[in-house]
Amino acid sequence: MALREYVAGFFHNHNVMAPFSRFYRAMVLKMNQHEDEATTSGITDGAADEQQNRVIFVNRPQPQKFVNNRISTAKYSVPSFVPLFLFEQFRRYSNCFFLLIALLQQIPDVSPTGRWTTLTPLILILTVSAIKEVVEDFKRHRADDETNRRKVEVLRDGRWQSIRWEKLQVGDICKVVNNQFFPADLVLLASSEPQGISFIETSNLDGETNLKIRQASPDTARLDSVFTLVDFRATVQCEPPNRHLYEFNGMLKEANAKTLPLNLEQMLLRGAMLRNTAWVHALVVYTGHETKLMKNSTKAPLKRSSIDRQTNTHILMLFMILLVLSLLSAGCNELWLSMRTNTDWYSGLDEAQNAHFGFNFLTFLILYNNLIPISLQVTAEIVRFFQAKFIAMDGEMYHEQTDTPALARTSNLNEELGMVRYVFSDKTGTLTCNIMEFRKCSIAEVIYNKPSPNERLEDTLLYQNLNSGHPSAPVITEFLTMLAVCHTVIPEPIDGGINYHAASPDERALVSGAAAWGWAFETRTPTAVTVRARGRSLTFAVLHVLAFTSARKRMSVLVRTPTGEIKLYCKGADSVIYPRLAGGPRAAPYAEATLAHLEHFASEGLRTLVYAVADVPERVYEDWSNMYHKASVAIHDREQKIEEAALLIENNLRLLGATAIEDKLQDGVPEAIAALLKANIHVWVLTGDKQETAINVAHSARLLHSAMPLLLLNEESLDATRESLSRHLTDFGENLRKENEVALVIDGQTLKYAMGCDLKKDFIDLCVSCKVVVCCRVSPIQKAEVVEMVSRATGAVTLAIGDGANDVAMIQRASVGVGISGVEGLQAVCASDYSIAQFRFLVRLLLVHGAWNYSRISKLILYSFYKNICLYVIELWFAIYSAWSGQILFERWTIGFYNVIFTALPPFAIGLFDKICSPEIMLRHPVLYIPSQQGLLFNVRVFWVWAVNALLHSVLLFWLPVLLTSHHVLWSSGKDGGYLVLGNFVYTFVVATVCLKAGLATHSWTWVTHVSIWGSLALWFLFILVYSNLYPVVVIGAVMRGMDRMVFSSLVFWFGLLLVPVATLLPDLVITVVHNSAFKTMTEAVRESEIKKRDPAALLAHPRHSWTYLICYVRGMTTFKSAADARLAVARLAQSSRRPRGCYRTCAACSDAAPPRAPPLSSSCRMDLRSLKRRARACRRRTSSARTTRAGRGRAPELTDAPPCRRRVHDVLLDRRYDVQSKNKYFRHILMNFKYTFF
Repeated sequence: MALREYVAGFFHNHNVMAPFSRFYRAMVLKMNQHEDEATTSGITDGAADEQQNRVIFVNRPQPQKFVNNRISTAKYSVPSFVPLFLFEQFRRYSNCFFLLIALLQQIPDVSPTGRWTTLTPLILILTVSAIKEVVEDFKRHRADDETNRRKVEVLRDGRWQSIRWEKLQVGDICKVVNNQFFPADLVLLASSEPQGISFIETSNLDGETNLKIRQASPDTARLDSVFTLVDFRATVQCEPPNRHLYEFNGMLKEANAKTLPLNLEQMLLRGAMLRNTAWVHALVVYTGHETKLMKNSTKAPLKRSSIDRQTNTHILMLFMILLVLSLLSAGCNELWLSMRTNTDWYSGLDEAQNAHFGFNFLTFLILYNNLIPISLQVTAEIVRFFQAKFIAMDGEMYHEQTDTPALARTSNLNEELGMVRYVFSDKTGTLTCNIMEFRKCSIAEVIYNKPSPNERLEDTLLYQNLNSGHPSAPVITEFLTMLAVCHTVIPEPIDGGINYHAASPDERALVSGAAAWGWAFETRTPTAVTVRARGRSLTFAVLHVLAFTSARKRMSVLVRTPTGEIKLYCKGADSVIYPRLAGGPRAAPYAEATLAHLEHFASEGLRTLVYAVADVPERVYEDWSNMYHKASVAIHDREQKIEEAALLIENNLRLLGATAIEDKLQDGVPEAIAALLKANIHVWVLTGDKQETAINVAHSARLLHSAMPLLLLNEESLDATRESLSRHLTDFGENLRKENEVALVIDGQTLKYAMGCDLKKDFIDLCVSCKVVVCCRVSPIQKAEVVEMVSRATGAVTLAIGDGANDVAMIQRASVGVGISGVEGLQAVCASDYSIAQFRFLVRLLLVHGAWNYSRISKLILYSFYKNICLYVIELWFAIYSAWSGQILFERWTIGFYNVIFTALPPFAIGLFDKICSPEIMLRHPVLYIPSQQGLLFNVRVFWVWAVNALLHSVLLFWLPVLLTSHHVLWSSGKDGGYLVLGNFVYTFVVATVCLKAGLATHSWTWVTHVSIWGSLALWFLFILVYSNLYPVVVIGAVMRGMDRMVFSSLVFWFGLLLVPVATLLPDLVITVVHNSAFKTMTEAVRESEIKKRDPAALLAHPRHSWTYLICYVRGMTTFKSAADARLAVARLAQSSRRPRGCYRTCAACSDAAPPRAPPLSSSCRMDLRSLKRRARACRRRTSSARTTRAGRGRAPELTDAPPCRRRVHDVLLDRRYDVQSKNKYFRHILMNFKYTFF
């Protein structure tokens, strides 16, 4: 690391060898990016703490060289483009493989396809990728140049000089004026405002538009002119550069003066803007890529989709098959030569036998190498890129109020959106609006509602108690004073009123609530706040602020009141305030009543905070202040030392009361969660709020319902947690790890015990046995641990969605991370893979774009393998036909252009424009998401079905033309063609077949589909026309000279062009039509209804496709013990094309649950399906009236007393019998499906 910094610093600070300097900058940036990506996965910056602290000398030369302030967010520079680009491209196994083949082709007498047929397409694909990279990187370079050329005033030679940002250096003193961005990370020395105050906006850093206050140290606030700055001599010692935006530790030592602590209050970060302040003077401490902004500009952890991983596995399997085929072919070549050498002595085979087996192996390896599609990766990349653009262009996911569209920050996970099984959601700002409104408060055992705008304060109960000398009057006054004082809000006077800028919506709501009661917060200085209470102006000296953190869960302010007393105001969660009360959590005054009020507030879905105060004696304060000062100037472990000091003062508190803030649900959240549940997606809520609040919000969001049992885990020890888990696991019995209509609610303390090594397995077993899980009072790291636990234990695709900085870890740990651009800033968005403005848009993102993209990418990959196997396995058949000679059947350039030109368009049409159903249908019927969620369209079985299908097609595509030309008369003149004529016949038939196969695989035909299919055929015919006439004008393709006339003048060719593709695809066509007629899946049935313009709702209610009654195809299965077993079988076999041998449904008498999940069946409903089928057959034989009408069908006597589910299954068996008994009706149905399959 030190060597890298030295090299980077040397080349950054010297003008010599400028091109190499840019190269090294790019290489260093690239290495840093890889290191930062590793840190985002959970590795901390512990190594940075071990580095030497940075020492900066003010107004003196720096003994140490630092990087300059020039930044580069581009991936490449001119010298580094080629090596870095090639490094990125050849990290892919497929590109390495084709490069190896291209190198092997350069060996003389080895390649049957020529030297350039693989290298040329590879270069073409790399060129397309390079153009894409250059275009994207050019935009980055242009943005970098614009930033680096901005101007800032710097103190040089005793005067202000305007220089470019890129010339700024560590140790410079600069002047930034109002509405300008800070050019580097700076330490505030002085400002135009009294006492060194400045206001900044950090929207570029974290998305928060609220103004934040920064205050210079009182000892440096005097540096407000050039003369004082020139004479200023000091040394600054601070921590090494790091990526923590909200942490800074340092100290400033002025000559003959005391050491001053430096912290975040003095930090002005690059990217932030100065607001409402005329100017500031600041010292540069971090520049360029060492600023916190640039440290945080790393990409999110690299994530790969499930389909990508499966594709790599299939490629490796095909590679093994390729090796085996090459070895077998080389062996057969040797065997054939050995058998024919003596008999065919005149052919010179004894000379050919001298060829080495290894050379033959390489020949066949090159011949068969295109079994692996060379264009697959680049095609998939381009398709995913445009799919991401479609997400961003979707107007239905555009939020007009905030002018926020959906955004795909990565395109690698588009298809993963269609496979999500678990959604982990934050509550505040994600399910709710995060727009807080003060509703009520509890003071001294009395609940007070916020006064309405038209209500006189004197008429309220609170003012009546204040004015009547009620015993609680002093407590009310103290409580409202604390509301107005204990915060970090910044007031901004506007139009005769005050606009409050707060770091969180809670703070703003609380201060506004105090103002509504007549305690208005008016002004803030670095050392005091002013409150107007009932007409009187009160100024409180702010001694210390102990800030809120997610770990502390509380905030405290030490103030000196107007009467001279020192008081500690402390507010926070009840779980941290109550243990610090004087006399204990239960013995403190008002404790029991306030706790009951808190539960009441939480039951209404309100957010609660508890307020307490402590009187601090002067001597105690002085001793503690000295201790706090030592902690605040520490460079290492400053936060821990400050926390230890805070613990000493935050005790012996006196309870005042509590507040309740309302955070309303976002529009459409209940409907969105209902849709997700119908799509078989598990929704978990992970929140830091109280348990009662979380449960109430879950009820409001329709995640919980009144009939759902709740399992509450609120344990206080490891042993109690172990006992509770064991008890619940025993209660589930045989239904363990099967989804049940039960909700689990657990708090953060119990979760800490349950996530221990010895209990983790039991805990995950309990979680997956419940339909809903709600985790309360959890920390950000616990959220991430829960997501990671479920991902590893279930292997399912997980999605985490949140809006705040505390959701970043969870978002990055999930398979897919979604950020909501909310009130709390853009940190979650910056860490996410996809961003939306409202939770309700998640439904469209998953059920429409996710399902579409999964289907599209699946078909694209399967089709790419299919078309390659179709063509290149023909070389194997020709090897058999040509005595394993290794001769190619096709002209070499047609082999190379097959993937990149002649069959390149259909994959794009499928990958970009194919649709399962319309968006309206997908949203109206969320169950259509289940096939993609279960991975039914792309798995090992489906892949090999396509591969075998391609293998069979290759057999027909080669041997049928061989049969057509076997009479050796291709033209009316009686002439015969050579092997190359046969090759062009076969090649044309292959192109036609694979293009038409794309049409069979397409669900929705558009004009793009027609262009891709018929345009590809036209391209081939145009190519053969041109290519056949190039020689001798262009010295290429001599063997193809006149081939167009030879091929197009043959009647055999035109007859074969009609016969071979039709004969090849006819079995596929018949299977497709029969399947769509008799064995159609739910998705196919809905799509057919949409084409016929019928409402699919009635169809989905039909027993054959009903998820309410859970029909299951049960070939080979005899018994289901629970509905969970039936549901699992449905998920696995819903897409099966085999005719069912039995049906199984749960009925309303057995379950009141909504689809697609149901609780276990009663023991009376367990049945043997085969036995039931035999009873049904007997019933049909005994019931003659059943053959006439559906209404007249009898029911077997032995089933009359059976549970409803048995009777319904019996009816279904009868329905299946009579649905296919009428042959005329059945075949009419098949013929109609021809129409709806192709038109």
